[in-house]
Amino acid sequence: MPLFSPAALLILLAGVLIAVQGPINAALGRAVGSPVNAALLSFLVGSCALALVAVSQRVSPDSAAVRALPWWAWAGGLCGAMFVSAAAYAAPRIGVATMLTLAVASQLVTAVVLDHVGAFGAPKHPASVGRLAGLMLVFWGALLVRTK
Repeated sequence: MPLFSPAALLILLAGVLIAVQGPINAALGRAVGSPVNAALLSFLVGSCALALVAVSQRVSPDSAAVRALPWWAWAGGLCGAMFVSAAAYAAPRIGVATMLTLAVASQLVTAVVLDHVGAFGAPKHPASVGRLAGLMLVFWGALLVRTK
């Protein structure tokens, strides 16, 4: 994959937004009294923004395809809600850099396992020595970045 493909640039931008999201939601959480309330408001704003984009693009879901989804396809929103709530709680306590390096480390371990088994219909990408070495480097980086 080229480093500067449209997909790579989009995900690099998304990574920047995830880093910014933590302290923004932490401030929101302080103002509204809890990380869960902050996540709720964050998802409401995000849902409204996505609804506007969907309406402007004139896209609508295929109802037959939606009905055919497996049960686990609906869990993505729960995963996102947990992450946003946890980030709003953790960012002011352990710092944004530590929070994100720990999140990335756990994401990568999970991603290597999911890739290895081809979970949730994704294509299989076997775990390799290089991937495992990369995981070790990420965990080492997480240890070095954490706040003292």
